[in-house]
Amino acid sequence: MTSTKQAARKSSTNMSITLAKHCDVALMISAMLLLGIGLVMVASSSIEIADRATGDPLYYFKRQCIFALLGVLAGLLLTKIRLAHWENSGMALLFFMVCLLVLILIPGLGRTVNGSTRWLALGPFGLQVSEVVKLMMIVYLAGYVVRQGKQIRESFVGFVKPMLVLVVLFTLLLLEPDFGAATVILATALGMLYLAGVKIWKFGILISASAMSMAFVAISSPYRVERLTAFLNPWSDPFGSGFQLTQSLIAIGSGGWTGLGLGASVQKLFYLPEAHTDFVFAVIAEELGLIGVATVLVLFIVLIYRCFAIGKLVEKQGMKFGAQICYGIGIWLGLQAFINIGVNMGVLPTKGLTLPFISAGGSSLLVVCMAIGLITRVYIEGAAKTLR
Repeated sequence: MTSTKQAARKSSTNMSITLAKHCDVALMISAMLLLGIGLVMVASSSIEIADRATGDPLYYFKRQCIFALLGVLAGLLLTKIRLAHWENSGMALLFFMVCLLVLILIPGLGRTVNGSTRWLALGPFGLQVSEVVKLMMIVYLAGYVVRQGKQIRESFVGFVKPMLVLVVLFTLLLLEPDFGAATVILATALGMLYLAGVKIWKFGILISASAMSMAFVAISSPYRVERLTAFLNPWSDPFGSGFQLTQSLIAIGSGGWTGLGLGASVQKLFYLPEAHTDFVFAVIAEELGLIGVATVLVLFIVLIYRCFAIGKLVEKQGMKFGAQICYGIGIWLGLQAFINIGVNMGVLPTKGLTLPFISAGGSSLLVVCMAIGLITRVYIEGAAKTLR
């Protein structure tokens, strides 16, 4: 009997070690739960609009399931690719990013939706290029920081060089236009450079210049000015410029503690525009209440915390490239979730940014799953060193 217990204990220990070698449990659980919640909420929030637009109430849910499957498979594939290959592919990634951003600006190749040309037409599907660029930029900048770390920290010229690359990407994104993605990419890059040891005074100059340029871009377009002013007092024009935000606030306020029940949202019935994409958080609040909202927030906090924790772990082992990837992905996902939730609650101007893992959108879901796969690869290589 004793030998049986010892064998079971040994088997459990071996299973734990094997699991520890292949994934960070908390990271994977939080990511999979967010993915599951996203699929459920896309189904719930898109039934009416899908039925009216396509005749199939589960049209958007089926698409999201397809991209979820593709995302999981792509993430698994990335766990098999050594980080050294990514670290040595910086210039190729930079060239590929610029090519993608230029291609969608060519008539016939780019797909225009709601006045913005952000999608590259790939048969029946469209690839939102800015989502791919977010992840590629993190990998490129992580490699650059490792190669030129000393120059970036000690020389202002060395610090400006990667900023020139970002200016090119920023400009191409504004031509789509995609101000939200451009802002996220710039903020993520600045965060990565700060964590790489760049002195704070350099950021003062750059942030001032960036703030002035972004302010100029924001006020140069009438629709951006309208968005900036509408969120300050959406009730001044609830059926015009403030319509989207007022409907979102009504949805959030209607949820209470426990919500109206899954599928019982009223605002998704053609009142709240983009209920299954940019404003799915408001539907979560309406149907699942404060409890559902708190659950989603806790899962994001765990996910982002594990990104930084893995980065810190591998940095201690000398894996600077892997650490920068984890920090960059953590900043990106945290910032994008913060902006999306802030927009839904009326504390930030409206931006066309998805809620990672949850909003309907194949490109976004595919890329964030790949990001988790990349972090898992970092973890695998770090765990291999630890368990030697």
